[in-house]
Amino acid sequence: MIYTRDGAFERYLLLPRNPDVVLVDSEVVANAPVRFLVSGMGDALSTWFEAEDCRMSQAKNMTGRTGTMTAYGLARLCFDTLMADGVAAKKACEGKTVSPELERVIEANTLLSGLGFESGGLSGAHAIHNGFTALPETHKFWHGEKVAIGTLSLLMLTKRPTDMISKVYDFCQAIGLPICLADIGLADPSDAQLMAVAAQACAPGETIHNIKGDVTPQAVLAAIKAADAEGRRRKA
Repeated sequence: MIYTRDGAFERYLLLPRNPDVVLVDSEVVANAPVRFLVSGMGDALSTWFEAEDCRMSQAKNMTGRTGTMTAYGLARLCFDTLMADGVAAKKACEGKTVSPELERVIEANTLLSGLGFESGGLSGAHAIHNGFTALPETHKFWHGEKVAIGTLSLLMLTKRPTDMISKVYDFCQAIGLPICLADIGLADPSDAQLMAVAAQACAPGETIHNIKGDVTPQAVLAAIKAADAEGRRRKA
């Protein structure tokens, strides 16, 4: 993604070809601030839900093609890996230790999420993230942290099963990802501010339109509010 100097989303960066090699030094990750790893998990958390939206609607992926079974399978594996190993990976990182769980989460954050989003497709979580960047209060928060709120909002928007929504909230709380708007600098946003977020999320050409059916700013606004209300309820 390309941002403006002020921190607002500007456009997606699509390279003419994929890199020949991607190298990740697990020791560097283990010794880096834990927030980097957690934010990466926040970004990766959206992968399966967004790819599944694209699969259901037969929307194009980031290369302009229909996703493959492999892409959707990798997206699901990304989610399952986070659920199984995310908490332990964070603990390992806190202890500056390279554990098997940390290795698997590094793979999920980097390879599975990367292939899952590019070849599976994006939908509402990243579009809502892009909308949040219109509000300066969110600029000090990281991409994956805002995507986490976008994912929770997407779950509400697309009416995912209650047990799945609860599972994702539990995971976010367990590893320290945002679960309400106050966690990304929006302690008391006005309806006008949130409508600006929703309107930008629904801009022509945005990935939120990969969701099956019509998506309106009003529906996105309601979903953001519902996600925030559940997060605040859990914190109360």
